[in-house]
Amino acid sequence: MEPPTSSRLNSRKRRKDGSGPNGATELDGIPPKMSRRSFGLREPAPFSDEVEIDYSKPYIRVTYEEAMRGTPLDRPVRVYADGIFDLFHSGHARALMQAKNLFPNTYLIVGVCSDELTHNFKGFTVMNENERYDAVQHCRYVDEVVRNAPWTLTPEFLAEHRIDFVAHDDIPYSSAGSDDVYKHIKEAGMFAPTQRTEGISTSDIITRIVRDYDVYARRNLQRGYTAKELNVSFINEKKYHLQERVDKVKKRVKDVEEKSKEFVQKVEEKSIDLIQKWEEKSREFIGNFLEMFGPEGALKHMLKEGKGRMLQAISPKQSPSSSPTHDRSPSPSFRWPFSTKTPPSSPANRSRNESAVTYDISEDEED
Repeated sequence: MEPPTSSRLNSRKRRKDGSGPNGATELDGIPPKMSRRSFGLREPAPFSDEVEIDYSKPYIRVTYEEAMRGTPLDRPVRVYADGIFDLFHSGHARALMQAKNLFPNTYLIVGVCSDELTHNFKGFTVMNENERYDAVQHCRYVDEVVRNAPWTLTPEFLAEHRIDFVAHDDIPYSSAGSDDVYKHIKEAGMFAPTQRTEGISTSDIITRIVRDYDVYARRNLQRGYTAKELNVSFINEKKYHLQERVDKVKKRVKDVEEKSKEFVQKVEEKSIDLIQKWEEKSREFIGNFLEMFGPEGALKHMLKEGKGRMLQAISPKQSPSSSPTHDRSPSPSFRWPFSTKTPPSSPANRSRNESAVTYDISEDEED
């Protein structure tokens, strides 16, 4: 079985043009997907004083080459990693994961220093030793926990716990009057380096809390903690409450502004819709108006048609050419007033007068 080394676990590079998940390729060392099942342990790791060690067998340390080739199942490579593990975070878990995966068959022993040693050599901790022991116990990569671990590893301690290798980052750790507390381990060939996780550490977390102290103090006051529990003075308590009220007012104002912006945006959207509808209706109205009252509109045709009907109605009807006509004389004959007799006429005109008299009589009858 190929050993899952730490370099392989940390070689997951992401490329934008890759074909694998998150832009990774097949050469990036991503393990294949496994069936869904529980890989975690059901119980926390035991303490070293609760584990029985068979001292009848001699303690013979394995070499690095032997450890890399793989050891029998009943003889795992015993790797030791120590630390403070205050505010246990992902950086601690990643370091222990690397230590667990240094060799194919690894038994990881983790030493946690006590409060007394930590306060003397490093400083005050947020969590007490029991809380730190319990946090390390529940890490899935840990097989055994050593309480009250020594600050500097001695040959006696290494022999007592039958340690083959010591895992830690390669940065020199100066403490307890030494430039590097792991110097003698490195010289003995028992040192196995791991990589630190950048961007996360206990000091970074404490720095965030100290930097935003007022925010977290107000947070805990809201959650029901008293000012005495938070070591907050009476004046600061009132100041925090006042700030909380001011923040609530600011939040309300901000909410009103956001709602007003949303309202204005909705009004603008509706106004744009109304303008568009108005433009459509206006175009339709103008088109209908031009269709009715334009130069070639329906109204002009209606007026023309009505005018033609009116002229036809008021114009006289012409008599047909075949209708009979009355033949009238050019002028009636002259009569003497108050006389029934016609003046004397010449013999030549007598016949013409007779005909005129006959015409006059007929005309009088018609009248």
